Amino acid sequence: MAVTTGTRRAPRGSAGRPSTGRTPRDRPAPRTSPKRTERPWLGQWNSTVTSYYLLVGATGLLLVIGLVMVLSSSTVTSIAAGDSPFAAFMVQARFALIGLPLMLIAARLPVRWYKRLAWPAMLVTLAMLVAVLFAGKLVNGNRNWLVVGPLQFQPSELAKLGLAVWLGSVLGRKQHLLGSWGQALVPGVLGLGAVLGLVMAGHDLGTALILAVLGLGAYWVSGAPASLLIVGGAGAALVVGWAFILNQGSSDRLTRILAAYGTCTDTQGQCYQSIHGMYGLGTGGLFGVGLGASREKWKYLPEAHNDFIYSVIGEELGLLGTLLVLALFVVLGIAMARVVRRHPDPFVKITTAAIGCWVVGQAFVNIGVVIGVLPVIGVPLPLVSAGGSALVTTMVALGVVISFARSEPGAAEALAARRSVVKRSVAVLSRRGRSGATGGGARGRGGDGGR
Repeated sequence: MAVTTGTRRAPRGSAGRPSTGRTPRDRPAPRTSPKRTERPWLGQWNSTVTSYYLLVGATGLLLVIGLVMVLSSSTVTSIAAGDSPFAAFMVQARFALIGLPLMLIAARLPVRWYKRLAWPAMLVTLAMLVAVLFAGKLVNGNRNWLVVGPLQFQPSELAKLGLAVWLGSVLGRKQHLLGSWGQALVPGVLGLGAVLGLVMAGHDLGTALILAVLGLGAYWVSGAPASLLIVGGAGAALVVGWAFILNQGSSDRLTRILAAYGTCTDTQGQCYQSIHGMYGLGTGGLFGVGLGASREKWKYLPEAHNDFIYSVIGEELGLLGTLLVLALFVVLGIAMARVVRRHPDPFVKITTAAIGCWVVGQAFVNIGVVIGVLPVIGVPLPLVSAGGSALVTTMVALGVVISFARSEPGAAEALAARRSVVKRSVAVLSRRGRSGATGGGARGRGGDGGR
């Protein structure tokens, strides 16, 4: 005889588990893991190809802004010189067209090619800097131009890229030995000192400072001893201070430094450029006076399309325009910091850090000069200021970093997958277009037959 109990039949889907007598509302909510609480938009922005797209996007926008502002800031001076109003713009656009395919080639080269080119690039850099001392052209007191037939360029700009790649190769191979001062000094510091010495021999203070920042960034990421960095930074500051400021036949640089950090009375001399740069920024306000409507570019502000183009941006596009340019350089810095953090190759880490300190550091130095935080030292704004050598070299350097971003873990596969999606989408659209055209033709023929 079967004995009946007071238990109820388990509900469907409970897999025979005994009922606890609670309703679904009474049951506690299951614990969620941290992965489930991750915001979906963060996963989209923090992907394996984020560095690549940030670099490409920021570089392209800065290049377009630079071309537009060079055109706007140079028309008046070009007309005053008897040239076409588009003269300076056409020169800048020509160099941009030269730099674009070079940047694309640099972005497609694999990392191993840059390791092979490191020593030849360094030797060519040293040879060109030596040639400048003997056959260079003197411009604004600096001997940093080399003329070869119709071509005129600055080897010191090419030296930035050559030194960055060479430091990445040398320090990357010796990274596990850099705890020793001897291993850190030879040959890295010797090569950096040789390039700095040759540039300083041409009296180019701005480029020397950028090269020093480039070397400091490379050694910082390489894991060199902090004591070496402190001693090296202090030594470089003493050498630059003695060679470029105190040991000068004229007191031009010392006067400019005192004018930047003290009360300037020579408003028509040492303070003239800084004052009119601030006039441009102050006139622009929040939204600017309008593109092309700058007053300072009417030969009031010297180097309006070159070193002080940021002032014209502030005058014509206002505070929002200057913040946009500043934000784009911040984006470049974030993207290169991502490459340094995510890439496993020490060569890539060190080279990217050097290029990042060069490009972003030079941008901040230029902006600091325009807003009066730093003395006038003649450093252009990367990708924005007029200047062929600086533009082409910076584009190639960013192409190198884009190549590194393409080789991040998982980036190559993600880019290949996205390209296949685009190809499939285009194929589907083309098939639909052909089928629509065929259907329309058939309907047309049927209509004709009906008539």
